[in-house]
Amino acid sequence: MSRFRLFDLNAEQYRAATHSEGALLILAGAGTGKTRVLTARIAWLVSQGVDPCSILAVTFTNKAAREMRERVTTILGAEKSKAMTLSTFHSLCVRLLRRDATLLGYKDNFSILDESEKMGLIKKIAARIHDAKNPINPQIASASISKVKNQCAVITSMPTAVESLFTRYQEALRSLNSMDFDDLLLYARNVLVEHEEVRRYWQECYRYILIDEFQDTNMLQLDLITRLVGEPVNLCVVGDDDQSIYGWRGAQSSNLLEFERHFSNPTIIKLEQNYRSTDLILAAANRLIKHNGRRHQKNLWSDQQEGESIRILSSADDATEAEFIADEIMMLGSEKWDHVAVLYRMNAQSRIFETMLRERKIPYRVVGGKSFFDRREIRDVMAYLTALLNPEDDNALLRVLASPPRGIGKVTLQLLLETSALKKTSLCAVILDPEERSHGSSKTTEAMTRFAEEWGAYQIRLQTPGQDPSLLLREILQECGYNEDLRKSCKTGAEADQRENNVRELLESMGDYVAKNRRNGVQGFLDSMSLEREKEEKKEESHGVTLITLHAAKGLEFECVYLVGLEEGLLPHARSQEEGNIEEERRLCYVGMTRAKQHLTITYCRTRKKFGTLISCKPSSFLLEIAGKGVEEASIEEILSRPLESTDVDNAFASMRALLEEK
Repeated sequence: MSRFRLFDLNAEQYRAATHSEGALLILAGAGTGKTRVLTARIAWLVSQGVDPCSILAVTFTNKAAREMRERVTTILGAEKSKAMTLSTFHSLCVRLLRRDATLLGYKDNFSILDESEKMGLIKKIAARIHDAKNPINPQIASASISKVKNQCAVITSMPTAVESLFTRYQEALRSLNSMDFDDLLLYARNVLVEHEEVRRYWQECYRYILIDEFQDTNMLQLDLITRLVGEPVNLCVVGDDDQSIYGWRGAQSSNLLEFERHFSNPTIIKLEQNYRSTDLILAAANRLIKHNGRRHQKNLWSDQQEGESIRILSSADDATEAEFIADEIMMLGSEKWDHVAVLYRMNAQSRIFETMLRERKIPYRVVGGKSFFDRREIRDVMAYLTALLNPEDDNALLRVLASPPRGIGKVTLQLLLETSALKKTSLCAVILDPEERSHGSSKTTEAMTRFAEEWGAYQIRLQTPGQDPSLLLREILQECGYNEDLRKSCKTGAEADQRENNVRELLESMGDYVAKNRRNGVQGFLDSMSLEREKEEKKEESHGVTLITLHAAKGLEFECVYLVGLEEGLLPHARSQEEGNIEEERRLCYVGMTRAKQHLTITYCRTRKKFGTLISCKPSSFLLEIAGKGVEEASIEEILSRPLESTDVDNAFASMRALLEEK
């Protein structure tokens, strides 16, 4: 027991970490150390003789899973940490399906379609079944398909046209031996439901299950969890219904609120001591969130000092709001910019802050930029690897044939696709068939023959024991002229160099992964890349003021937070009034407030520019709920009319000097 005092846990954290058996619900308020408790609980289980192989911990992002593994490794060592399954929901489902997808009619080397590939397939099918009277919006169709899968609903809940597209879409995925991200969850759940021996296997495998951010689970994820939990029940879930802000993408806070309905007689432990924010910030956040009716009662508190008062500032318009905030950030001094964040409800709000910060030469980063794995050249190389491993994946092969062009025209490709559909075989099989590729012109036939011979040889080499896949892929790209084609598509030499460096970085990552994970091999690397959705942050972009939406800010913390745009129609969003979902908007505001450690400024505008016209704005109804002890209200115009304090002047000049020295 003394070993776990090293975690410096408070009484409730210690109680949660050392809970013995049965269902456990940990209600972890913002900043109450939930990751520390999860890590301590895992370590405690191992100290009690639990086999690390029987521990499963699931969270929502790769970043969170990596952080958890790093902490567990620090405490228990690499060997025990590696034996555990610490993963995201999707990674877990890939693990289940690589073993048992054949029971559902899939091959175990199925491909995973990312969102852009999914949308491309939907658009292709929508074009085939186009009806001028009932046109299909691919984005709406994609959302409907995802909703049906994640809510375990029936397809008859869809519009007729979308239902037809859904059926064809699923048939196309089957023929491609591919799944989308929603399928991973759905089919993993299905194989557990339909095959008792599989369910028993995984229940025996994972005797102790821990789920992070339980308030963010949807119906399908809850169903999956209930199938994985065996007897006796050893399930620990951590969550906070006050931070449930993803209802728009299917998350159901009722999974947490009604936990005892799914798992009888659970132990419920509340973590309310906050280690992040000052007492004044927590008191204001508590005042706000208590206006939500359906929630577990919690009252966050801190043993820190009260801290600075919270400011609620009004401004004449959004330009004044952004200019004032940028000037204040300038006066903070460059050494503090990394610890400042501007939080907003809508992405479009970032533009004016970017402009003001650029004018003052203040570095910043907008969280949510284009991922490394969404870049064209990375998608191209991943398509090469996918097509080599899964010959049934027509989408991947089509990308290979286009990057660079192989002298096989669109008309020929369409004929080959039609042939593959008629013969119920893959595009690759048709191209590799000498008889099928002989029907085109002599030039086209020659191009297809050359490609078929090279591709067949590459497939054989990839399966050769001891083959380094990164070296093979580098050779393939060189021989087909990919690099030259890539450079030609770039507008500048600098862009071309950057894209080539991206390809080089990916190939090096592949080589490192395969060297360290020989058992999973190339397929494991492809799975890990397909599941990667975290933002790629370069070192030179990792400093400066953070501009971020409230949804993206969850889980982060900053010394100084500006929560901007608290106006009716913006926060709370107008849509929430129409849909009767004001409580989720209040939770969103609560999440924003509890990101602040020391300084919190909340702003709203009396007018805001929309489509080039200034419109009148009403202060958010949330402001009245926040008001109370430690909250000061003023207008920006009033503050600007006051004389500057000497320390502010000194800071402003210091910031200017620093900028001049950088130049």
